[in-house]
Amino acid sequence: MKQKNSRTLEYIIAILCVAAGIFLDQWTKALVVSHLKDQSPVVLIDQVLEFKYLENRGAAFGLFQNRQIIFLIFSLVITVIVIWFYYRLPRGKRFLPLRIVSVLLVAGAIGNCIDRIRTGYVVDFIYFKLIDFPIFNVADMYVTVAVFLLIILLIFYYKEEDLDQIFQSRKRRETAD
Repeated sequence: MKQKNSRTLEYIIAILCVAAGIFLDQWTKALVVSHLKDQSPVVLIDQVLEFKYLENRGAAFGLFQNRQIIFLIFSLVITVIVIWFYYRLPRGKRFLPLRIVSVLLVAGAIGNCIDRIRTGYVVDFIYFKLIDFPIFNVADMYVTVAVFLLIILLIFYYKEEDLDQIFQSRKRRETAD
């Protein structure tokens, strides 16, 4: 019973972290809409970093413009897969980085999905002018950081037996614990 309660608490914490991430993303976008829409960019570091309002109807780098249904389906599929993956993760500190990656991915996917459903576009506003990087938002940062961390973890941290442990039967894992 104690193990089930701690697992439930773990899920509650993950849900709260996802909610906090979504809130931060939506709050920053609301600030940008109220302060930057139809305004000049706010320069934070001259010729390097600025806040600049953009309505993005596509994906990264402006790909797939006005294909909202594709993004909604993709976001739903990714969210379901990540939730399933999170559920499969063994308990223990060794898998905490994958839990964090999962939370970031879900928060990012849902954050941008909310925009697409509500307005038909995603509000982007962070612009690295120095390298002329595409304008992005907080949800994009969650996804980018999560994917980068996942790659690093898979290359340098997790071994094949760790991955086998994730994908073995949950019932077998729990009886081994």
